[in-house]
Amino acid sequence: MSTDLDKLINYLEVEQIDKYLFIGNSPSRPRRIFGGQVLAQALNAAINTVEPDRTAHSLHGYFLRGGDPSKQIVFEVDPIRDGRSFTTRRVVAKQDGRAIFNTSISFQLFEEGLSHQAQMPDVPGPEGLETDHEYWQMLAEKHPDKFEPPRMMAIERRVVERRDYLNPQPTDPVQHMWFRALGEVGDNPARHQTLLAYMSDFALLSAALLPHPYTGQSEGVQVASLDHAIWFHKPVKANEYLLYTMDSPYSGGSRGFSRGSFYSQAGELVASTTQESLIRLRTNN
Repeated sequence: MSTDLDKLINYLEVEQIDKYLFIGNSPSRPRRIFGGQVLAQALNAAINTVEPDRTAHSLHGYFLRGGDPSKQIVFEVDPIRDGRSFTTRRVVAKQDGRAIFNTSISFQLFEEGLSHQAQMPDVPGPEGLETDHEYWQMLAEKHPDKFEPPRMMAIERRVVERRDYLNPQPTDPVQHMWFRALGEVGDNPARHQTLLAYMSDFALLSAALLPHPYTGQSEGVQVASLDHAIWFHKPVKANEYLLYTMDSPYSGGSRGFSRGSFYSQAGELVASTTQESLIRLRTNN
């Protein structure tokens, strides 16, 4: 029997139908496609057009339209450049002939070089922390009119500082969460990168809401990811615990800006992220 992780990987690893053309599907969702899904699928499509000795080191993408989970996504890969050390791909994800996401991804042949990194924050480890699945299951049971139960258990999240979603209070715009894929992933680096890209869109937007008495579930708040960037620094194991530390130095103009860093349990900085998001307060006017 396939696990939730097997099902997720099957969605994220897109089907190649031509040299630079791929199709992907989505799990059933009530409204629109999760941004991290289409981002990870676009990365996976690009990876499949690049020599295996070159690894993705950066991705810059824009979410253009909300995707319909009931329809297939077409991924068109543009082989912009194949150089001696770097390879660049542009990917456009489309539904009904209209772009819903586009991204540029750069790949590099491995090289040695100067090295330094920021220190990993000193926070509690994942052991003993409540999982997101347990938390959202509890909220859905107590408040079925406000919260939905979790749908899949492919990715585990353990939150270091849990926010009160029933009565959110302003706090410093910093949060830490432990992530891992729940199951066997194998040794293919492309699969681990694809899963990390998927994880990277979880909770990054919410960092920009922390200084305000709102969450993404609050009435009168419209939120969406606008753009997203990832820098892959080192090989990553997506099924081992990774600390995702996030902060938000600014929000304004109905937009929030967030930054994130992924650390292994050994303290290695394996990836960095940034995101600008829509944070709009709706009015009755």
